[in-house]
Amino acid sequence: MSATVASCDWGSLRGLLLERACEPYRRAGRFAYYFARGKLRGDPVFRALLELGLLRGRARILDLGCGQGLLAAWLQAAAHCYERGIWPAAWPPAPRPQSMRGIEIMADEVARARLALGPDCDVLQADIRSAPFGSADAVVMLDVLHYLPAQSGDASGGVRFRFTRWVDGLIMRARGRGAAALHCRSIEQWRELLYECRFDSRAEPMSHGTPFANVLLIALAI
Repeated sequence: MSATVASCDWGSLRGLLLERACEPYRRAGRFAYYFARGKLRGDPVFRALLELGLLRGRARILDLGCGQGLLAAWLQAAAHCYERGIWPAAWPPAPRPQSMRGIEIMADEVARARLALGPDCDVLQADIRSAPFGSADAVVMLDVLHYLPAQSGDASGGVRFRFTRWVDGLIMRARGRGAAALHCRSIEQWRELLYECRFDSRAEPMSHGTPFANVLLIALAI
């Protein structure tokens, strides 16, 4: 679907996206709503997914460790804004996947996703290390790998990295999951591992405007 795009800067668009993406979470309670606002407002990766066009043209998207379904809500909000011509002219069109599936191990997160996103929410409660994935054109993992034995996070990120680990642990405890072990290695090590798995990858810093050492790894099959 094409759209006549009006001139719109990121500041204006962000407010509209936040309102549209977060409002459904009021049905899931105060924690779900304010967590959605904080995460979608503060994490640069959500802007990057749209600005870089990383999911454009991907009909089937699989979100591993999807939590309460923030990516699905964000993409729905983006499509809504784009269809109405509220979109930066320099950005690629908003992604419009035909299907959006999520897998999440925590029952409370799955419940919040289903309450917020309604009957169209396709979230399976399962462990991504053993769950069947089915077919997908793009796989997204946000804030997941460093909780798995296959390690993530940029372990060479210095003070920012140590602060990131501290905040991750704090969030896990706030969610009632206790002190989760975090498994981290450098970006270079991660890219080597992806190459061994026949993926060509690049790293995009995702720490601008934050105190964290976050990095987005974008991998394409060789």
